[in-house]
Amino acid sequence: MTWKLGIIGGSGLYEIDGLKGEWVGIETNFGSPSDDLFIADLNGQEVVFLPRHGRGHKYTPSSINYRANIEALKRVGVTDIVSLSAVGSLKHRYAPEHFVIVDQFIDRTIARPKSFFDTGLVAHVSMAHPVCDRLVEMAYDAAIKTGVTVHKGGTYLAMEGPQFSTRAESELYRNWGCDVIGMTNMPEAKLAREAEIPYVTVAMVTDYDCWNEDHDNVDVTSVIKVLHHNSAAAKQLIKNLCEAVSGTQRTPSPHDFALDNAIITAPSARDPLMEQKLEVILRRVGANTK
Repeated sequence: MTWKLGIIGGSGLYEIDGLKGEWVGIETNFGSPSDDLFIADLNGQEVVFLPRHGRGHKYTPSSINYRANIEALKRVGVTDIVSLSAVGSLKHRYAPEHFVIVDQFIDRTIARPKSFFDTGLVAHVSMAHPVCDRLVEMAYDAAIKTGVTVHKGGTYLAMEGPQFSTRAESELYRNWGCDVIGMTNMPEAKLAREAEIPYVTVAMVTDYDCWNEDHDNVDVTSVIKVLHHNSAAAKQLIKNLCEAVSGTQRTPSPHDFALDNAIITAPSARDPLMEQKLEVILRRVGANTK
């Protein structure tokens, strides 16, 4: 199997020297994704970009159609997802302009559909290890080569937003041992697991949230300023990833088989309409998996 990387991130990540492609509109069984997909070739490696908030940043973290985004990437054959996200730091050691390759999440979102599965077809996938170890190593190596300061491993607290944290919340999450805070990687990571697509988050630190009295409280202006600085490193990271997998054969990941033993609804009790709605998600296991 060949690699086909899916890149979820901000607008402009697809503006990379040598990248050639086109925007393709995709409709899913869960509605429209945030934007068309930019399906492209970068020096011989196929890659698919999806602006998480839509070009021009149209969608709030809560209004993003996460299910459509992940299903759209699944529809076009993406094998692995790399999510690039702006985050706030909850620890001194993670400074603005640093990158963190996340390996754990705490999900505090409350207003978003979090599963493809529903009444009539129920599944429980494991999220004990929410990211792919292989992609963590690849993303870390790719980040190192950009020259950015990068940390391997860290816990991402996903908050609902769109407001930033209160100081009490920020201190609570620090006491929980969280490392960074963001608004977009849940339920994205959960849905990628249900879709059997290995996933990794590259968290790009823009600020210290509001706990650090030695720094100004986070605001949009400061976030955008640091994001612009991180943009070149993020694009180079993508190029490095593509170079690493170009021309190589992809071996299976354990996450490619996440639905094995996860579907609990008996075949005789399954809703045919749900089976039809989940045809893309169930592509490998088939609708009649026991």
